[in-house]
Amino acid sequence: MRYITFILALALISCQRPEAEGHAHDAEAGHAAHGSEIPTVDYTIWTNKTELFVEFPALVVGQPSRFAAHFTMLEAHQPVREGSVTVSLEKAEPQISIKVEAPSSPGIFSPTLKPKKAGVYNLVFKLNTPDYRDKITIPNVRVFANSHDAMHELGANGGESGAISFLKEQAWKIEFETVPVTKGQVYNVIHTSGMWQYAPGSFQSLSANATGVVSFSKANLTEGAVVKRGELLMTISSKGLTSNNLQTEISKAKSNFEQAKAEYERKKELYESKIVPRAEFEQVEQKFQVAKSNYESLSSGYGAEGKQIRAPFDGFAKSINIKNGDYAEQGAVLLSIANQTSYILETQVSASYASQLEPIQNIWYETKSGWSSINETGGSMLSLGKAVEKQKPMLSIFARINETVDMPEGSFTEVEITYGQAEEGAVIPVSALLEDFGSYSVIVQLSGESFERRPVQIGKQNGKLVAISKGLKAGEVVVTKGAYQVKMASMSGTTPAHGHDH
Repeated sequence: MRYITFILALALISCQRPEAEGHAHDAEAGHAAHGSEIPTVDYTIWTNKTELFVEFPALVVGQPSRFAAHFTMLEAHQPVREGSVTVSLEKAEPQISIKVEAPSSPGIFSPTLKPKKAGVYNLVFKLNTPDYRDKITIPNVRVFANSHDAMHELGANGGESGAISFLKEQAWKIEFETVPVTKGQVYNVIHTSGMWQYAPGSFQSLSANATGVVSFSKANLTEGAVVKRGELLMTISSKGLTSNNLQTEISKAKSNFEQAKAEYERKKELYESKIVPRAEFEQVEQKFQVAKSNYESLSSGYGAEGKQIRAPFDGFAKSINIKNGDYAEQGAVLLSIANQTSYILETQVSASYASQLEPIQNIWYETKSGWSSINETGGSMLSLGKAVEKQKPMLSIFARINETVDMPEGSFTEVEITYGQAEEGAVIPVSALLEDFGSYSVIVQLSGESFERRPVQIGKQNGKLVAISKGLKAGEVVVTKGAYQVKMASMSGTTPAHGHDH
């Protein structure tokens, strides 16, 4: 099997289609019958922010041409509901320009241009919304001298033969998304599974720092409970104990410390006055430091209720090894705290791959939110096993995952390991595929409201992407969300009318 790594170079992908779609518009931007004096043209242009699908009667000198400009925000594939659009015919400088302050209906702006001079121009749309701005240029748009020239040049509007009509108004009402076909790197792939482990440093065991009775300070302290850094979780009290009584030990340590401190300060004055030798002073100083350290260690984290156990970082209680009110010896593990910011993924592959896995190119894994990889999230390979056991002839592979996985420790996930030399190929998201009894097809966007269902031959794939060996080429646009609805539109046998007046 082979794997695909998606290298997306999303430049401005433009599709210029002088042929009109199957629902042509007349000079007043209504639906036109065949034989209309001025034929309709349409264009579909994508930038990295916006899709523009615009229809209008061919531009003729002295005649008004009303546009139906459909603007779709690509991030959510929703219509532009607020903002203004300025449309210009430009060469070295604008010949004519008009501004529309608001859409006539959601996503649709209806400016009217009346050209003054024949020629070939750039048709420029400047979109200004509350969220962003965009400039979309359609090059080489012709302004005809008269209607006869336009009709002779463009002919009748027949639309794309066999195309599926799926209007913008339909797409805007559903979860819909398109992406361009791109070239990506294709690798060999091993399909296997892996197990999640917490990475060192992402969890910590908290031990009893004194001997005594444990009291839970956090309400509802149970496994999985969320904790905050510095939050008081438990206290350990030795009050009433005849042995290992921490309060008694602290009092004794404090007394020793104060006595050692007084002796140290007295000897220091004598030493500075050169009354006692240096060796005698250093001996007293050492005794003072030991007493100080012992007292600070015993009294650290000690409150009115006893020794305190606090959370070392934000996370959750991974395990709790003691019950509220139990007696604990100093050093006993009370609980462990973990977070989910860093994981170790352990996976195993057959020893037959040993000679092929140097180096591993990438590791893909599946989480609750979908497929991801160590290359995408800044993870890293940790180790590849060099030996196998007789009863378990598998090589272990460990990788660090630097993202919030939100999966329990010990749970399993699907894993794909990529290796080998890269090959170039056309790739699309797996979500774009439609399958019928082992045969695959995709919905290709021919223009703004015109689509085509096209059979394809697939190559290797991972959790996100699939290689297309036949049927698509780079730069074409496929539907990744909403493909089924477009497919159903092709089976309805009717072409829906526009839900608005252009």
